[in-house]
Amino acid sequence: MADRRRPQLTAPLTALSTLTRRPRPTGLAPEPVTRLELPGRAPKMVDNAVYSNGRRVDTPGSPEESRTWLRLTDGFTENRLAWLGLYRPEPHQVGELAELFDLPELAVEDAIHAHQRPKFERYGDTLFVVLKAARYLDAREEVEFGELHLFLGRDFVITIRHAESPDLARVRRRLESDPELLAKGSESVLYAILDAVVDGYLPVLAGLDKDIDEIELEVFRGDPKVSRRIYELSQEVLDVQRATAPLAGICAAITAGFEKYGVDEDLRANLRDVADHVTGINERVDAFRSQLRDILTVNATLVAQRQNEEMKTLSETSIAQGEEVKKISAWAAILFAPSLVGGVYGMNFDHMPELTWVFGYPFALALMFGISLALYVIFKRRDWI
Repeated sequence: MADRRRPQLTAPLTALSTLTRRPRPTGLAPEPVTRLELPGRAPKMVDNAVYSNGRRVDTPGSPEESRTWLRLTDGFTENRLAWLGLYRPEPHQVGELAELFDLPELAVEDAIHAHQRPKFERYGDTLFVVLKAARYLDAREEVEFGELHLFLGRDFVITIRHAESPDLARVRRRLESDPELLAKGSESVLYAILDAVVDGYLPVLAGLDKDIDEIELEVFRGDPKVSRRIYELSQEVLDVQRATAPLAGICAAITAGFEKYGVDEDLRANLRDVADHVTGINERVDAFRSQLRDILTVNATLVAQRQNEEMKTLSETSIAQGEEVKKISAWAAILFAPSLVGGVYGMNFDHMPELTWVFGYPFALALMFGISLALYVIFKRRDWI
């Protein structure tokens, strides 16, 4: 990853414009300051610890105390590390940390505004990493994403969470139970957090896999609502892909700096293992997208088949109704002919020659029968009756 130095800006950050520069503490004993909390709300400073050779030596009450601890011994012969964990901090709190730990201004802006894509950036000796954690909510069958920002220096780690996940308390307990790993510095914290984020995607993939299996059954059962569910699940898989695809680049950027920044050999192996897991996750996500596209195609085919069958049934019904109409029309025409002749002879006129003709009645009957017979023969030949 290319080295991005902090640009010299003529004006302070907008988010930090209300802050004033304060001299950094020089005394050996930090002043007691209460933990950052707001009444009625969750604490912004979740945890604040100073480690020496991988073991917690103090839990300072403020970032100023943590910074003072790091300045106690020149040369850092005791291998000290400060880890500050914040949860949805206010902009001015991030600004205070930026002043204390000389954080890059561009990265601080990203951390304040959040809603960033996963990325890895190096500003001199400071790393800025953005990760997207995820968890699967069984009750709603949805994937919930959380954003995590990390600032990593030679002797400090600052983690800023903007959601409930990931659970960094578990990561901290894991590292504190392995002082030898934590003693390797801020890179060990980066590895542990990255590993936790990547492992957190495994239950998500299992939940998505289960949803896809359910959708396949619904498709072949002909559930009319399955098309909407396919679309919604496709969007979730796409969101997961947006979160996991950049992880491969992040791992590659970390790996590229192994030699230059002298990363411990054990950490290198662990980070390469995380990179392998990322590759497997991305392959599964790609497979999910392909599978959902195939399911959508199959569903469209089955819907078209059902529509064709319905149209065929309607056509057959229409044809059968047409045949019945033809029969009714044919018999109506046959019966209409005698009615017509009888109606003519039933008119009460004085000058009708047939009334006084001896053969008038037989002729009328013969005419009615002959017309009906002719119509019957015609309709019969045309298969109307």
